[in-house]
Amino acid sequence: MNPHPNPTNSMKSTWRQDKSQWTIFHKLLNSANIHHLDLDENVPVHAKNEKIPYLSDWESHRFILFHILTALALHELYIRFTGSNFGPFIAYFFYYAASRILTTREFRAFRTLGHKYGFLDGDQHERDGVPDTGVQKTFTSLMLAGTMRPLFMIYLAYTKTRTPADMNFLILPVQIGIYGIVLDFWFYWYHRLMHEINGFWKFHRRHHLTKHPNPLLTIYADPEQELFDIAGIPLLTYFTMRLLGFPMGFYEWYLCQQYVNFAEIAGHSGLRVHLAVPNPLTWVLRFFDAELVIEDHDLHHRRGWKKSCNYGKQTRLWDRVFGTAGKRIESARGNVEYETPVSIALF
Repeated sequence: MNPHPNPTNSMKSTWRQDKSQWTIFHKLLNSANIHHLDLDENVPVHAKNEKIPYLSDWESHRFILFHILTALALHELYIRFTGSNFGPFIAYFFYYAASRILTTREFRAFRTLGHKYGFLDGDQHERDGVPDTGVQKTFTSLMLAGTMRPLFMIYLAYTKTRTPADMNFLILPVQIGIYGIVLDFWFYWYHRLMHEINGFWKFHRRHHLTKHPNPLLTIYADPEQELFDIAGIPLLTYFTMRLLGFPMGFYEWYLCQQYVNFAEIAGHSGLRVHLAVPNPLTWVLRFFDAELVIEDHDLHHRRGWKKSCNYGKQTRLWDRVFGTAGKRIESARGNVEYETPVSIALF
């Protein structure tokens, strides 16, 4: 055993109880009020064979669309009342703010559900917190993802000649669904190769320090992985969708990406809730047992380097096709309590 372990490998998290450690990054992260737990509230613990509550696809769609369509409607109203559209600079800050509000609501909604229903594998292990050695890294990663994604979306797709009302709402559900499946194809292979090729694991290692992640650790990774997660995979997906003939204007892309963001946060929440990644085509994927639920990615984190499974993060389609889907435990068929559905508060 190494007598001097690398402290950057530690997932020890005591900083929220010990303010003597705090820097400006601790204060900023804490002030956002997006922790996965309130330290003064209890978390229920369940045995793995206890029934797991169910959150319907509609609940997830309702939550996402309420916030997205509110932002789009406000933009459209501005155009109708003023007769002019946002320039790229104003559009960037407007949609950056709208995205921040939505993701903040997601973090807090999942915290509420965690205190009510508990977490997966909770009878064996608590959820990891943001590590003492990784507070600055966590904060800067979250800021980088939040600022960079809207930036290249504006640069590549925004134009003042189009408004939110110009979208083709008839094909939009199909477009959102296909976007998630295409993005997951690129993510699946990049993710799997980082596990299976020795030289690539070093770019993914930091993200797997957590075996029981929480939403703040969604983008906690080495710089090379951050680059691919934040820009590389969305850009590959955008250009693939264009090649497939989909109208990937700014508003369509924004909608698609907000669905992806929700899935990323939910997948790292560890909630003991049977919640499928929201996708307008989930009902089709479910016929092939190819929809992704929270437990799928949670099990991925508990596995080792070359012994993992569930490489997809939007669906289980490519895991099914290529034979890497893992067996569910708490979300297994017969252990889901469909009779008492869970809801997500809009406010």
